[in-house]
Amino acid sequence: MEEKNNLTAERSLEIITQQIERSRQMVAKNTGQSLYIAGLCIMGMALLIGICILLTGNTAFYLLYILSPVVIYGVDRYVNRNKPAIPDSIVSHMVDKTWQTFGIFAVLFFVFVVLYDLLMSHTASPEVYARLVVHPFRIILLLFGMAITINGYILKSRWMVICGIIGGIGGFAWESFYVSQTLVGWLGSYTNSNYCGIVFGLIPGFIIALFAFIGLTLPGMMLKRQK
Repeated sequence: MEEKNNLTAERSLEIITQQIERSRQMVAKNTGQSLYIAGLCIMGMALLIGICILLTGNTAFYLLYILSPVVIYGVDRYVNRNKPAIPDSIVSHMVDKTWQTFGIFAVLFFVFVVLYDLLMSHTASPEVYARLVVHPFRIILLLFGMAITINGYILKSRWMVICGIIGGIGGFAWESFYVSQTLVGWLGSYTNSNYCGIVFGLIPGFIIALFAFIGLTLPGMMLKRQK
């Protein structure tokens, strides 16, 4: 009798493990589709905002990034409108909560930094402002990479983990060491200074598009293809 109970317990555990694995695979493919869509949306917005800033010289267009969650949500709902909803599970719950946490931290941090920099620009001297100004882009990229990496571990996707680390740490390092400004300065010393304004207006958009591809579109493609 005891042996029969042990076999029943082992069989139950095996069934639960299989159900969790099937759920993980289903959520992984759905997450891959969402990552793919999000990556394309952010890449498109980044290039559009970069072109708008280049044509107008008005950096206020960066505020349009606040609309990214709305755009991504709308496009994702439209693309998946005819697909059946994925049953709720612990895996899907963990993935959803990870992205919700990232969205809350990223949006609130961005709004706080914009208001802080605006206040400092009106109350502090140019020298003090130059020292105290906060650049939110590098922190958001780091949070972005952390969210992707955590999801990669949840979904057991090596591609997602690798892309999250490269996208987050790479983007943070790129911005922290002012690589874009260095490239623009190097370009200005060898070419017409008019090109510097063009490059400086477009580089942030290209950088965001690049890391969106590395951190979202690429792992999304890999998750969609997995069997």
